[in-house]
Amino acid sequence: MEKRDYYEVLGVGRGADPEEIKKSYRKLALQYHPDRNPGDKEAEEHFKEAAEAYEVLHDPEKRRLYDQFGHEGLAGTGFSGFGGFEDIFSAFGDLFEDFFGGSRRRRAGPTRGRDLRYDLEIEFVEAATGKETELIIPRDEPCDNCGGSGDMSGGRQTCPTCAGHGQVYQSRGFIRLATTCPHCRGEGRIVTDPCPQCRGRGLIQREKKVQVRIPPGVDTGSRLRLRGEGEAGRLGGPAGDLYVVLHVRPHEFFQREGDHVISRVDVSMVEAALGAEMDVPTLDGTRKLKIPKGTQSGDVLRFPGQGFPNLRGFGRGDQIMEIQVHTPIKLTKRQEELLREFAEEEERKKNKKSWSQKAREKVKEALA
Repeated sequence: MEKRDYYEVLGVGRGADPEEIKKSYRKLALQYHPDRNPGDKEAEEHFKEAAEAYEVLHDPEKRRLYDQFGHEGLAGTGFSGFGGFEDIFSAFGDLFEDFFGGSRRRRAGPTRGRDLRYDLEIEFVEAATGKETELIIPRDEPCDNCGGSGDMSGGRQTCPTCAGHGQVYQSRGFIRLATTCPHCRGEGRIVTDPCPQCRGRGLIQREKKVQVRIPPGVDTGSRLRLRGEGEAGRLGGPAGDLYVVLHVRPHEFFQREGDHVISRVDVSMVEAALGAEMDVPTLDGTRKLKIPKGTQSGDVLRFPGQGFPNLRGFGRGDQIMEIQVHTPIKLTKRQEELLREFAEEEERKKNKKSWSQKAREKVKEALA
């Protein structure tokens, strides 16, 4: 039977890049794999044909020879297709692991412990000033009773099922698949005399107190990494890390924008018109704020350097205060009289200005 063009087999053009070739092969391998098509000889042939095409086209030198001389150009390379190839899985192991759940052997020796996460809520002002706090972390630690081995006899034995390899092999047609050993779960060793305290795990859960220093300037989503404060490693491996994820509670008076603190200051109509001085809260305590005469609603006043510290050490932001002028709703009779007098005075000022403007205009006309 004459071989088909490898580009045609994979359904790609001759200018296809390696990623396109790999993607196309993945699709065909999934479609025609024998595990998905048991007993289907035609699917098996398509699978072998695609594997052969991929073996050539993903190798730059073989692809160059094939592009120049066709199938005959591969004759001197030692490549003759997959007719006598024993173990396609070993050639495409990484690819098939993605598809069919094949797993690599786990290390039988010491392994690093898992990282842990702790979510911590702090107050708004604490995020600005920083603080130190103590956390109680439940985590796995080496068992004292068995020294962390999990076995009371002093050590684990080689797994008889996989002979210490951590994997067992199954042949399915022309494919040899490796899977994790079910007896030792890929570790290659088993516990023969389980420790009664940790039940053979080698680890036991305990609570540990951990001191955490929260630097000034953190925000919601900031992460603190405490090296070696995660779970203990297995069989003497290093401990993992502890990640503390911060969540800042909202404040009733302040909001945050970058390193700046935003707040709103309410003033009366009289205070805005005549000017005033009042106490306002800041991150560092109460401070006097001077309201200039004639302040309008929406005007912004600022305390430089009264915001959040920058985490990279670039100083502090500002406290920015937006002024809100409030109009009184309920007035006494006397207050109404005074406001009417104020309105009449404003009207006289307006008319006087209007008369003065007209006089100036007449003078200009006379001089013209």
